[in-house]
Amino acid sequence: MAVEKKNIINKLYFVFVFVALFLSGIFFRVINIQYAQGAKYRKLSKEITIKNDTIFPNRGNIYAADGSLLATSMSRFEIRMDAVTISKKIFNAEVSKLSKALANMFGDTSTNWLRKLKKARVNNNRYLFIARGLGYKQYLKVKNFPVFKHGVYKGGFIANQTTKREHPLGKIADRTIGYDANGSGIEGAFREQLKGEIGWRMKRKIAKGQWKPINDVNEKEPIDGKDIVTTIDINIQDIAHHSLLRQLEFYEADHGCVVVMETQTGEIKAISNLGRTKSGKYFERLNYAIGESHEPGSAFKVMSLVAALELKAIDTSTVVDTGNGKYKMHGRIINDAHRGGYGKISAAKALEVSSNIAFARLIDENFEKKPNTFINQLKKMHLNDTLGTPIIGEGKPVIPDTKHPIWSKNALPSIAYGYNLKLTPLQTLTFYNAIANNGTMVKPKFVKEIRSLNTNQVIVFDTQIIDASICSSQTVKKVQKVLKKVIEHGTAKKLYSKDFSMAGKTGTARTEYGNLKEWLKDKKYISSFTGYFPSENAKYSCIVVIHKPKVKTGFYGADVAGPVFKDIAQKIYTVSPIKDKIRDWQPKIAALNLDYQKYFKKEQQAYKKLPNTKGMSGMDAIALLENLGVKVKTNGNGKVIAQSIKEGETIQKGSTISLTLM
Repeated sequence: MAVEKKNIINKLYFVFVFVALFLSGIFFRVINIQYAQGAKYRKLSKEITIKNDTIFPNRGNIYAADGSLLATSMSRFEIRMDAVTISKKIFNAEVSKLSKALANMFGDTSTNWLRKLKKARVNNNRYLFIARGLGYKQYLKVKNFPVFKHGVYKGGFIANQTTKREHPLGKIADRTIGYDANGSGIEGAFREQLKGEIGWRMKRKIAKGQWKPINDVNEKEPIDGKDIVTTIDINIQDIAHHSLLRQLEFYEADHGCVVVMETQTGEIKAISNLGRTKSGKYFERLNYAIGESHEPGSAFKVMSLVAALELKAIDTSTVVDTGNGKYKMHGRIINDAHRGGYGKISAAKALEVSSNIAFARLIDENFEKKPNTFINQLKKMHLNDTLGTPIIGEGKPVIPDTKHPIWSKNALPSIAYGYNLKLTPLQTLTFYNAIANNGTMVKPKFVKEIRSLNTNQVIVFDTQIIDASICSSQTVKKVQKVLKKVIEHGTAKKLYSKDFSMAGKTGTARTEYGNLKEWLKDKKYISSFTGYFPSENAKYSCIVVIHKPKVKTGFYGADVAGPVFKDIAQKIYTVSPIKDKIRDWQPKIAALNLDYQKYFKKEQQAYKKLPNTKGMSGMDAIALLENLGVKVKTNGNGKVIAQSIKEGETIQKGSTISLTLM
């Protein structure tokens, strides 16, 4: 009996020691967690229940010169449905009403919608697609449909919000405006200014996986992106776009572009780039005006004439014999378009009638032994320089010299009438614009101002002068006189109008002619017209380039590109008479806001007065009010039962409103 008692006592001692050790271990672990690893677990707990939520700024808008909205950011919503989470009672009671509402808003029959919803319920579909691309006003409407009105958990309502860049005026100058921050055009060139600065807000996790802002102290407000005011004139842009489109369609051309520039400032008033699809439709495929380098053909004869005049190798009265329209030079036949030739003509007349032979002989015979003298004069006039436009993708000009791989005996005469070299349409226009501007070459300008609505700061882009005088005033006057005669008596006489004056030069160049046999089977040309108007004291310069028009219809620059130039000039004269002083628009903050609101109203409810948020969920109310520029404080959780500022009060940007939730 004593032995048995002793064994029991030993067992109790063992249990006591075990329990003591176990409790000591727990105590040690608690102390270790509290003091040794407490910081680690507190940090982990904080990471699970508190997060730093990013607040994205509003991307800046892009405006036309008159304040018309060209690009803005709009919220878009994709709606889906969790058919599983909805209670049987709600689903059976309201699914028919939901089907009718969906049919009324999105089309199809209510029967088909009902079948679709019931099938999703049977198949346990938790992510049924309903609609996408909805604006905020449409989103609110769908959110209050039967079933959906019960919310995320009871009504299975799922809304995914994205921000989409919109062009309110459609495809106007689409390639120049650009598509997104990483793309081309102004969107890409000014991405840093447009994107703004990201803000943040500390949020704590509450019931049902919802996140609630902690307080105003734990947040940094985002700074909205700056607005870009471009030089685009929407009236001139509309004229240029449709004039080019009509001609491309008529000639079934591959692609084309048109640029209208204000002579003294270099402001680009219109730029259109249209390419053809396989179906024969045209859209802004590439920015041909800025990025496509090609042989300019006869348009380059103006550059050759200016260079030769400046070097005093010839005068406009210098006579050259073009013979019967065919001339052999360095083993190659050069042809003029006119059958039978022009015989003996002056250099001025040679430009009027666009004689290839005349320019080949004038340049080759004067510079054959010193070709780099001529080439260097071309480079001195910046024809070998890029323009340095902010829009990425500018094509590189090519003006070869004697060290260039393509140089040969035929290079110099070919360059004289526009071959064996490359320029973009904008580079060509910039030179012509300098002639119109009495020798002053200005840099093309796409942006007038950068404006910050947060600080009222304005950055103005002044006119940049590339060269105050690319040539002497005597040369400028002589060339201006000849360019006027090109339209009055020369290759562009079809364009002449007694009602308004123009000056310019036709251009017709072969393209893709490497294989002559293939080219003869399918002749391809580039047709162009470059000039300015009025011919005295020019207000605008313009270039039209059309690639590969159907030869059976026509291919000469005067026939294909010239009519577009005339149409643009004529309509600008009519819509905004040249004699009137061009309005120097200075946009005001209020005007920009008003224009934005006009468009914003189409997609969202444009509140000028504070809306009533009672009955809305807290998250929706916060989103709505913050979109209106109001800071929000919340107290409680759930739906809004009271707001500190009454409905109907005028919205004050930056003011604070308190919402009571329950």
